[in-house]
Amino acid sequence: MTETNSFKKGIFDGIPIALGYLTVSFAFGISACEAGLTIIEVLLISMTNVTSAGQLAAVPIMAAGGSILELCGAQLVINMRYSLMSVSLSQKLGKSVRLRDRFLISFVNTDEVFAVASAQNGTVGRKYLYGLILTPYFGWSLGTFLGAAAGNILPQVVVSALSIAIYGMFVAIVTPVAKKSRSVALCAIFSAGLSCLFRYTPFLSKIPSGFVIMICALVASALFALIFPIDTAKKEEK
Repeated sequence: MTETNSFKKGIFDGIPIALGYLTVSFAFGISACEAGLTIIEVLLISMTNVTSAGQLAAVPIMAAGGSILELCGAQLVINMRYSLMSVSLSQKLGKSVRLRDRFLISFVNTDEVFAVASAQNGTVGRKYLYGLILTPYFGWSLGTFLGAAAGNILPQVVVSALSIAIYGMFVAIVTPVAKKSRSVALCAIFSAGLSCLFRYTPFLSKIPSGFVIMICALVASALFALIFPIDTAKKEEK
Protein backbone atom coordinates (compact mmCIF):
# COMPACT_ATOMS: atom_id res chain seq x y z
CA MET A 1 0.00 0.00 0.00
CA THR A 2 1.38 3.42 -0.97
CA GLU A 3 2.05 6.07 1.65
CA THR A 4 1.68 9.83 1.17
CA ASN A 5 4.51 11.30 3.22
CA SER A 6 5.64 14.58 1.62
CA PHE A 7 5.85 17.60 3.93
CA LYS A 8 5.70 19.94 0.94
CA LYS A 9 2.54 18.27 -0.38
CA GLY A 10 0.99 18.57 3.08
CA ILE A 11 1.76 22.30 3.13
CA PHE A 12 0.18 22.85 -0.28
CA ASP A 13 -2.87 20.71 0.54
CA GLY A 14 -3.37 22.76 3.69
CA ILE A 15 -3.26 26.17 1.98
CA PRO A 16 -6.94 26.15 0.82
CA ILE A 17 -7.98 25.18 4.36
CA ALA A 18 -5.87 28.01 5.80
CA LEU A 19 -7.45 30.55 3.44
CA GLY A 20 -10.91 29.41 4.49
CA TYR A 21 -9.95 29.63 8.16
CA LEU A 22 -8.72 33.20 7.74
CA THR A 23 -12.23 34.53 7.17
CA VAL A 24 -13.89 32.44 9.87
CA SER A 25 -11.27 33.19 12.53
CA PHE A 26 -11.33 36.87 11.55
CA ALA A 27 -15.01 36.94 12.43
CA PHE A 28 -14.32 35.06 15.66
CA GLY A 29 -11.61 37.56 16.63
CA ILE A 30 -14.00 40.45 16.19
CA SER A 31 -16.86 38.79 18.09
CA ALA A 32 -14.56 37.76 20.97
CA CYS A 33 -13.19 41.30 21.37
CA GLU A 34 -16.74 42.58 21.20
CA ALA A 35 -17.47 40.36 24.21
CA GLY A 36 -14.74 42.10 26.21
CA LEU A 37 -11.65 39.92 25.72
CA THR A 38 -8.23 41.38 24.92
CA ILE A 39 -6.30 40.67 21.72
CA ILE A 40 -3.83 38.44 23.56
CA GLU A 41 -6.62 36.48 25.24
CA VAL A 42 -8.45 35.95 21.96
CA LEU A 43 -5.26 34.86 20.17
CA LEU A 44 -4.39 32.40 22.95
CA ILE A 45 -7.88 30.88 22.72
CA SER A 46 -7.42 30.17 19.01
CA MET A 47 -3.85 28.91 19.38
CA THR A 48 -4.79 26.44 22.12
CA ASN A 49 -8.18 25.25 20.81
CA VAL A 50 -8.57 25.40 16.99
CA THR A 51 -12.32 24.77 17.06
CA SER A 52 -14.73 27.37 15.72
CA ALA A 53 -17.90 26.02 17.37
CA GLY A 54 -16.15 25.34 20.67
CA GLN A 55 -14.51 28.75 20.80
CA LEU A 56 -17.71 30.54 19.89
CA ALA A 57 -19.52 28.73 22.71
CA ALA A 58 -16.69 29.37 25.17
CA VAL A 59 -16.50 33.15 24.79
CA PRO A 60 -19.96 33.96 26.28
CA ILE A 61 -19.24 31.59 29.18
CA MET A 62 -15.91 33.28 29.88
CA ALA A 63 -17.35 36.76 29.48
CA ALA A 64 -20.16 35.94 31.91
CA GLY A 65 -17.74 34.51 34.48
CA GLY A 66 -19.03 30.95 34.11
CA SER A 67 -17.56 28.01 36.01
CA ILE A 68 -14.81 25.69 34.76
CA LEU A 69 -17.28 22.80 34.94
CA GLU A 70 -19.68 24.65 32.65
CA LEU A 71 -16.91 25.53 30.21
CA CYS A 72 -15.43 22.01 30.11
CA GLY A 73 -18.85 20.39 29.78
CA ALA A 74 -19.79 22.57 26.81
CA GLN A 75 -16.48 21.82 25.09
CA LEU A 76 -16.88 18.09 25.69
CA VAL A 77 -20.30 17.99 24.04
CA ILE A 78 -19.43 20.26 21.13
CA ASN A 79 -16.04 18.74 20.31
CA MET A 80 -16.79 15.08 20.95
CA ARG A 81 -16.92 14.43 17.21
CA TYR A 82 -13.17 15.08 16.94
CA SER A 83 -12.51 11.95 18.99
CA LEU A 84 -14.47 9.89 16.48
CA MET A 85 -12.68 11.52 13.55
CA SER A 86 -9.30 10.81 15.15
CA VAL A 87 -10.19 7.16 15.65
CA SER A 88 -11.24 6.94 12.01
CA LEU A 89 -8.12 8.72 10.76
CA SER A 90 -5.89 6.40 12.82
CA GLN A 91 -6.82 3.61 10.40
CA LYS A 92 -5.03 5.48 7.59
CA LEU A 93 -1.85 6.37 9.48
CA GLY A 94 1.38 4.94 8.13
CA LYS A 95 4.10 3.25 10.17
CA SER A 96 6.08 6.49 10.35
CA VAL A 97 3.44 8.05 12.63
CA ARG A 98 4.56 7.46 16.21
CA LEU A 99 2.52 7.77 19.41
CA ARG A 100 3.70 11.31 20.18
CA ASP A 101 2.95 12.28 16.57
CA ARG A 102 -0.64 11.11 17.01
CA PHE A 103 -1.13 13.47 19.95
CA LEU A 104 0.27 16.46 18.06
CA ILE A 105 -1.63 15.72 14.85
CA SER A 106 -4.93 15.17 16.70
CA PHE A 107 -4.64 18.70 18.13
CA VAL A 108 -5.39 20.16 14.67
CA ASN A 109 -7.49 17.29 13.33
CA THR A 110 -10.33 19.57 12.25
CA ASP A 111 -13.20 18.60 9.92
CA GLU A 112 -11.33 19.90 6.88
CA VAL A 113 -7.95 18.36 7.80
CA PHE A 114 -9.67 15.04 8.43
CA ALA A 115 -11.44 15.18 5.06
CA VAL A 116 -8.26 15.97 3.10
CA ALA A 117 -6.16 13.35 4.91
CA SER A 118 -8.84 10.68 4.52
CA ALA A 119 -9.10 11.37 0.78
CA GLN A 120 -5.44 10.46 0.15
CA ASN A 121 -4.68 7.19 -1.61
CA GLY A 122 -3.20 4.58 0.71
CA THR A 123 -1.81 5.57 4.10
CA VAL A 124 -0.55 8.99 5.24
CA GLY A 125 2.81 9.59 6.94
CA ARG A 126 3.80 11.98 9.68
CA LYS A 127 5.67 14.42 7.40
CA TYR A 128 2.60 14.88 5.24
CA LEU A 129 0.31 15.27 8.24
CA TYR A 130 2.57 17.83 9.92
CA GLY A 131 2.55 19.86 6.73
CA LEU A 132 -1.19 19.48 6.39
CA ILE A 133 -1.92 20.82 9.90
CA LEU A 134 0.73 23.56 9.88
CA THR A 135 -0.81 25.94 7.34
CA PRO A 136 -4.40 25.71 8.71
CA TYR A 137 -3.10 26.27 12.26
CA PHE A 138 -1.28 29.46 11.30
CA GLY A 139 -4.19 30.55 9.10
CA TRP A 140 -6.58 30.15 12.02
CA SER A 141 -4.27 32.00 14.42
CA LEU A 142 -3.46 34.80 11.97
CA GLY A 143 -7.11 35.38 11.11
CA THR A 144 -7.98 35.56 14.80
CA PHE A 145 -5.25 38.11 15.45
CA LEU A 146 -6.28 40.27 12.49
CA GLY A 147 -9.94 40.14 13.53
CA ALA A 148 -9.16 40.99 17.15
CA ALA A 149 -6.91 43.87 16.06
CA ALA A 150 -9.54 45.15 13.63
CA GLY A 151 -12.10 45.09 16.45
CA ASN A 152 -10.06 47.75 18.24
CA ILE A 153 -9.54 49.89 15.13
CA LEU A 154 -12.75 49.77 13.10
CA PRO A 155 -15.79 51.91 14.00
CA GLN A 156 -18.19 50.29 16.48
CA VAL A 157 -21.01 50.03 13.94
CA VAL A 158 -18.74 48.05 11.58
CA VAL A 159 -17.50 45.80 14.39
CA SER A 160 -21.09 45.04 15.44
CA ALA A 161 -21.99 44.11 11.86
CA LEU A 162 -18.93 41.90 11.36
CA SER A 163 -19.35 40.17 14.73
CA ILE A 164 -22.38 38.29 13.42
CA ALA A 165 -20.49 36.91 10.42
CA ILE A 166 -19.43 33.77 12.25
CA TYR A 167 -23.07 32.98 13.02
CA GLY A 168 -23.78 33.28 9.32
CA MET A 169 -21.06 30.71 8.71
CA PHE A 170 -22.82 28.16 10.90
CA VAL A 171 -26.12 28.86 9.15
CA ALA A 172 -24.33 28.28 5.82
CA ILE A 173 -23.02 24.93 7.10
CA VAL A 174 -26.39 23.66 8.31
CA THR A 175 -28.62 24.95 5.49
CA PRO A 176 -27.36 22.75 2.58
CA VAL A 177 -27.60 19.61 4.72
CA ALA A 178 -31.02 20.63 6.05
CA LYS A 179 -32.30 21.06 2.48
CA LYS A 180 -31.40 17.45 1.68
CA SER A 181 -32.46 15.91 5.00
CA ARG A 182 -35.84 16.50 6.64
CA SER A 183 -34.58 15.06 9.92
CA VAL A 184 -31.63 17.49 10.05
CA ALA A 185 -33.90 20.44 9.30
CA LEU A 186 -36.36 19.45 12.03
CA CYS A 187 -33.55 18.82 14.49
CA ALA A 188 -32.09 22.29 13.83
CA ILE A 189 -35.50 23.94 14.21
CA PHE A 190 -36.22 22.00 17.42
CA SER A 191 -32.86 22.86 19.00
CA ALA A 192 -33.30 26.53 18.07
CA GLY A 193 -36.78 26.52 19.60
CA LEU A 194 -35.46 24.81 22.71
CA SER A 195 -32.75 27.44 23.01
CA CYS A 196 -35.39 30.20 22.75
CA LEU A 197 -37.38 28.46 25.49
CA PHE A 198 -34.38 28.68 27.82
CA ARG A 199 -33.77 32.29 26.81
CA TYR A 200 -37.26 33.67 27.35
CA THR A 201 -38.74 31.49 30.12
CA PRO A 202 -38.20 33.32 33.45
CA PHE A 203 -37.06 30.28 35.44
CA LEU A 204 -35.06 28.62 32.66
CA SER A 205 -33.33 31.88 31.66
CA LYS A 206 -31.30 31.71 34.88
CA ILE A 207 -29.48 28.57 33.68
CA PRO A 208 -25.92 29.46 32.52
CA SER A 209 -25.44 29.55 28.75
CA GLY A 210 -22.86 26.76 28.78
CA PHE A 211 -25.30 24.31 30.33
CA VAL A 212 -28.03 25.46 27.92
CA ILE A 213 -25.76 24.55 24.98
CA MET A 214 -25.16 21.10 26.44
CA ILE A 215 -28.83 20.48 27.18
CA CYS A 216 -30.03 21.63 23.75
CA ALA A 217 -27.38 19.62 21.90
CA LEU A 218 -27.91 16.42 23.86
CA VAL A 219 -31.72 16.55 23.96
CA ALA A 220 -32.10 17.43 20.26
CA SER A 221 -29.57 14.87 19.02
CA ALA A 222 -30.87 12.07 21.26
CA LEU A 223 -34.52 12.76 20.43
CA PHE A 224 -34.04 12.86 16.67
CA ALA A 225 -31.74 9.85 16.72
CA LEU A 226 -34.70 7.94 18.17
CA ILE A 227 -37.31 9.48 15.84
CA PHE A 228 -35.21 9.26 12.66
CA PRO A 229 -32.73 6.38 13.13
CA ILE A 230 -30.26 5.76 10.32
CA ASP A 231 -31.13 2.68 8.27
CA THR A 232 -27.75 0.93 8.42
CA ALA A 233 -28.91 -1.93 6.20
CA LYS A 234 -29.87 0.47 3.40
CA LYS A 235 -26.63 2.41 3.88
CA GLU A 236 -24.55 -0.76 3.52
CA GLU A 237 -26.37 -1.71 0.31
CA LYS A 238 -25.32 1.61 -1.24
